[in-house]
Amino acid sequence: MKRKWSTRMLAEGGVMIALSILLSYIKIYQAPQGGSVTAGSMIPIMFFAMRWGVGPGVFVGAIYGILHFILKPYFYHPLQFLLDYPIAYGFLGLAGIATMKNGKTNAKDYFIIFLGVLLSIGGRFISHLLSGVIFFAEYAGDQNPWLYSTAYNAGYLVPELIISSIILLLLWKPLSRIEK
Repeated sequence: MKRKWSTRMLAEGGVMIALSILLSYIKIYQAPQGGSVTAGSMIPIMFFAMRWGVGPGVFVGAIYGILHFILKPYFYHPLQFLLDYPIAYGFLGLAGIATMKNGKTNAKDYFIIFLGVLLSIGGRFISHLLSGVIFFAEYAGDQNPWLYSTAYNAGYLVPELIISSIILLLLWKPLSRIEK
């Protein structure tokens, strides 16, 4: 179903971006060359995508990625910028495959929520993985750059996946009652 952009949708997107930025400053773990486990900073973007759909979610995620770069810039190459910021965070919009609906929530709904979170954070992982292999292979030393980048990015994205999944699964039912 195609969604029409509305003032409410754009305002909600702005609020979710602001909330994500605030949550990104609450760090549980900070990786040495970037990346961190936060207090669920990706949840507002994924929640927005679940309410409004994949397209608006990808857009809001990409805008968040650009603002994230502006606030905490790490620039090496234009392609690295694209992979690490607007593309990586744009993938969070894929959580929109799990659309919120009023009514009873069953086991299938919870599986789709988890699948949406997995797909969105998995997309972000692949984007950071490619950036790591292409632009930051020197940090791998004697290790295979693919294995190093996989381990490095999984070190903070797997905990984020767990945190985001648990919180969104717990909040799904009450949040799905919010009127659009």
